[in-house]
Amino acid sequence: MDDPRTSSASSQVPAPNDWQARAADTIESTVAAVHDRVIRPLILLARGIVFGIVVGSMVLVLCVLLSIALVRLLDVYAFGHRVWASEALVGAVLSAMGLAAWSMRRARHGAEGG
Repeated sequence: MDDPRTSSASSQVPAPNDWQARAADTIESTVAAVHDRVIRPLILLARGIVFGIVVGSMVLVLCVLLSIALVRLLDVYAFGHRVWASEALVGAVLSAMGLAAWSMRRARHGAEGG
């Protein structure tokens, strides 16, 4: 009825000294270690760079749109359709912010002599 060769072959458990299984386990653990130590930090770094670029671009666009809206609001409601006054006020505010940021900068370590 049952062939003794097939029933005994299917019920065998691999021997503990099976070199193929050990080699496959070694390769799998090595690849997992490389992924955890090298690839994963690189993926996180790349994500951080991409998200930083996206957020920086969005902030820049938002600043430009807010300054345009401010000039238009000042032009209509504050200065009676005198665009030059609105632009001068927004320019003065942005210049003051730039000067404040410039005054808070640090000197480079190698540039004491000039």
